[in-house]
Amino acid sequence: MIKKLKPAILFLIHILFLEGICGQTPMNMTDFLSQKFLNYTKSVPREEIFIHSDREEYMSGEDLWFNLYLIDRQSLKTSSESKIAYFELLNQENRPILQKRILLDEGFGPGQISLPDTLSTGTYIIRAYTSWMKNFLPYNCFTKEVRIYNAFSNKTIKGKVNTGKIINGEVRINDNTVRLNTGLIVKTDNLKPDVLGIYIVTDEKYHSENSNQIYLFIQTHGIINHISSELLSGENTKISIPKNQLLAGINQITVFNSKGQPVGERYIYTPDKEDPIIAFHAADSSGLRNKISLDLELDNALATTPNSSNFSVSVAPETNNHSIMNMNDYLVFGTEFGFLPGNAIKDKKVKAVAPEVMDSLLQSVTSNWINWNTILKDKQPVFKYQVEKEDHLLLGKLLANDKKAGDSDKFVLLSTPGKIAVFQYAKTDKEGNFSFKIPIDEKVNDLIIQPDGVTKNQSVIIESPFSDQYIKSESLVDSTINAIPDYISDWGANHQVRKIYGISSREDILTPIISSPGPRRFYGKPDNELIMKEYIALPIMQEVFFELLAGITLKAKKSGYEITVANPENNKPYETAPGLFIDGVAIKDASLIANLDPEVVETLDVVREKYFVGDYLFYGIVNIITKAGDFSNVTLPGSSIRLTYRVIDPVYSFFSPDYSSIELKKSRIPDFRNTLYWNPSIKPDKEGKARVEFWTSDFISDFEVNIQGITSQGKAFSLKKIIKIMR
Repeated sequence: MIKKLKPAILFLIHILFLEGICGQTPMNMTDFLSQKFLNYTKSVPREEIFIHSDREEYMSGEDLWFNLYLIDRQSLKTSSESKIAYFELLNQENRPILQKRILLDEGFGPGQISLPDTLSTGTYIIRAYTSWMKNFLPYNCFTKEVRIYNAFSNKTIKGKVNTGKIINGEVRINDNTVRLNTGLIVKTDNLKPDVLGIYIVTDEKYHSENSNQIYLFIQTHGIINHISSELLSGENTKISIPKNQLLAGINQITVFNSKGQPVGERYIYTPDKEDPIIAFHAADSSGLRNKISLDLELDNALATTPNSSNFSVSVAPETNNHSIMNMNDYLVFGTEFGFLPGNAIKDKKVKAVAPEVMDSLLQSVTSNWINWNTILKDKQPVFKYQVEKEDHLLLGKLLANDKKAGDSDKFVLLSTPGKIAVFQYAKTDKEGNFSFKIPIDEKVNDLIIQPDGVTKNQSVIIESPFSDQYIKSESLVDSTINAIPDYISDWGANHQVRKIYGISSREDILTPIISSPGPRRFYGKPDNELIMKEYIALPIMQEVFFELLAGITLKAKKSGYEITVANPENNKPYETAPGLFIDGVAIKDASLIANLDPEVVETLDVVREKYFVGDYLFYGIVNIITKAGDFSNVTLPGSSIRLTYRVIDPVYSFFSPDYSSIELKKSRIPDFRNTLYWNPSIKPDKEGKARVEFWTSDFISDFEVNIQGITSQGKAFSLKKIIKIMR
């Protein structure tokens, strides 16, 4: 019987093998490529951040206000995936000056930093990214230059200019072609209004090796626009694609050979044919300390969902800077194509760039997200940094005795001192790395992290949540190469007047909307909860255990003390020591409990049964809760670390005076705001309408109203208007 089965099994394997080969035939190659692409974009999503700041020039010592927009690159809608953004102010040498963690709520995150008054005059960089974006740094993060001036110091900073760009190995040529040494050249004609012409130039070798077969794949920011199987008609083949198949943005055209290997690539730009219709009304001029109303109305087609659109408004003096970044232009390239495209056209609107200029520019870039060599691999890459959607991830490393190599496959414990025991454990990977989940809130946490066990010379290193990956700067420049504008002296005087009168632009701390459950004892209700004040005071902890705790013993030994817990099923002590805690902090030395003064103890919690927390097993639990509840009566071992940790930083609201009262309007206290108004989050009503009201100051100037926003349909918009403030 066995001999008869063998040929049958071999025949079946042969059939399956043939089916596997047939699965790669041209009939199914388009499905294969589409599925590979969809799997990749799902497992490797792309996040983009845009920052709208109240200004792009500041005096040292002022507040810098901003709003973060987190965008899903594929849908171009705001993303609710990541809940934390990491914001940094860097000098030209990539040294962080200020760092903050900003809460993101449904893709929006207001923030504010106070610029040190010691900053030298020069150009600085603000950048922002999420935990997930750290996997793709230094390029997958938002960056923007800001100018900072110090009115009381002639010192300036010198730094370096970034000229970095991403090229993934393709050879870029300036004749509208891309060569990959495959016997195939891709050319395009993107000048006709309705049809895209794609020209495939091939040699005899390509024809003989691929049976005149190619596959054409076009995608835009992670969405498939077109895929087809094509037969070559000779050395030159023209393929016409209706432009209504192409999404607005940068379209990636990839040609595959008969084996499904990418052999040619080209990028073109398809402009958005329809701008979102947004009506914006405001007065052209106003007097001092007068009310100004801004009325904004979205087109009916964009106002379908109440409160789903969001925009931020800044009103600041008009400057010489005409290259202020707009969100709708920025998202055309985002960070997917590096920094070269944005820098090349930063003084222009993308739609205003001549087609031939855009074509030339797109020959110098390639997507650092959609990489077909990665897409076609059998296994997708493993990423160190995960999306912080529910919790903040605290990362660290456990070092072995030599303090160089990581200690693998070991438990690391995290405790939060308090009267409610909160316990976490992590297991190190082969390199000694571990991570803990911290609730996302504004509370200041007291964290104790320590290796499990009593191994000597281990050490715990906590990784900074801020990345140390930066764009390489190549050329030294004087960051003050541009002359200081005349209006900066007025700004400096305004800032000093406000300091003299103690006037701040900050008001109340914004209360984040966070729904986090209150802490609970990780072991639930204990078998025995001993409240010390209900019993006669005893002089030492040994007597407390002996007199008041059945099934628990505290004994003195030559090496110190030992605590044992008896199994309630047979009343026999476990051979393994129980989990010992003081104020919810895990300890290994029973002497720490034995040496406590019973007068400082409030409660003793005891769990006598075996207790699992995930894969971590306790042979009973003893938790001593002191009256202070802060673990202040115990000295930590050298291998442990204790740190004060706040997941998200507080954010203030912007203070804007209200001069509706005659008394306030006639007040002699000067009002010289450099930023007249800032509001990071305005949501239109169900009809798509929103009104913004603010009061002018005593500063006579032309002010620019700058509105940046995005609709629920993923339509970014930017609006600007000059309002003249006169006496």
